[in-house]
Amino acid sequence: MTRRVALAVALLVAAVIGASGQGEGAFQKWSPGTLDIHQINTGRGNAAFVMLPDGTTMLIDAGNGGNLPPRGTASRPDATRTPAEWIVRYIRAMGASRIDYGLVTHFHNDHMGALPSVMQSIPIQTMVDRAWPDYAYPATDHAEFKNADFVEYRTLLTQGVSKVERLRPGRDDQFVLTHDAAKYPGFRVRNIAANGEVWTGQGTATARLFPDLKTVPAADWPTENMSSLGIRLSYGKFDYYTGGDIPGRPRPGYPAWHDVETMVAKAVGPVEAAVVNHHGNRDSTIEAFVAALRPRLWIIPVWSADHPGHDVLDRMYSTRLYPGPRDVFATNMIEANKIVIGPLLDRLASSKGHIVIRVAPGGATYQVVVLDDATESYQVKRVFGPFTAE
Repeated sequence: MTRRVALAVALLVAAVIGASGQGEGAFQKWSPGTLDIHQINTGRGNAAFVMLPDGTTMLIDAGNGGNLPPRGTASRPDATRTPAEWIVRYIRAMGASRIDYGLVTHFHNDHMGALPSVMQSIPIQTMVDRAWPDYAYPATDHAEFKNADFVEYRTLLTQGVSKVERLRPGRDDQFVLTHDAAKYPGFRVRNIAANGEVWTGQGTATARLFPDLKTVPAADWPTENMSSLGIRLSYGKFDYYTGGDIPGRPRPGYPAWHDVETMVAKAVGPVEAAVVNHHGNRDSTIEAFVAALRPRLWIIPVWSADHPGHDVLDRMYSTRLYPGPRDVFATNMIEANKIVIGPLLDRLASSKGHIVIRVAPGGATYQVVVLDDATESYQVKRVFGPFTAE
């Protein structure tokens, strides 16, 4: 271990647990130079809050959907507040008073149902989605565009957001550090995919996966999940992927191009951490995707008894698909999952709680911190690592 890496490890360990006077096991908030990625568990869908090295902030999705118990997960910390309220309170507790970039992976309630209320509670400077400004793809009467949450979201775009953009696949200049970019030249966000347009891995070039819809029967048109956004966030040698609900396994009889994961996986390449696509649903996280990304850390946002599929979890753990150790973290695994999946779930590094990936200054090392989600104490339940980024 080099002196620089050893110092980064020491700083990272010190930055996880709070100093004396903050309570035993208290989580130490973000500090300059550190990258924090918080997978927030509200029990009602996806929400990830990111503190970038210079203090720039991102919110990736804010869900309010999914199933209710017993098939679905219970609200966390509880049902006395809405998911939007819990998300806003979490962000403020972590020391942020505004969101520089809001990112909506796609327009399903478990990913954006809480977003309108969040937008009314905390300032968002720039909102990025897959379809601004005309929302004409795949069609203006697309079912999700009639959803009440989407209608409210679109109205708020013209009232409370400073800037709105459509995600541009292939680009690495749409999400930038807004406070002190020159100090952290090793930070970058690469736009991987949106609406079936996927980065090729070369420069900013992209390729179309979906054919011209004029040649496709309406029953075979891309679904909302297939149109999800995907990004790769990099800091030094550390890489992180998240891509909404893109699928990899077409439904029986559907076109082969309904597999979005294979093309995306080729563009993304190996990463240190990845959020499973579509919550680990059975149509996602196929062999080619697992083998291409080969992360040290897998994150599973769970709100249903079928998250993840047994075969999906089996692929994630398979050393035949890629060698070496890996840890799998789930936000809220419930008893129904354990009954169906069985012993594979015993291998989870953590099955309940907010999941924080903390990357040391420079991006050479990183840790995972699991926080208590039963209260707003944000007590550290477990710490994993440090790991070395490769």
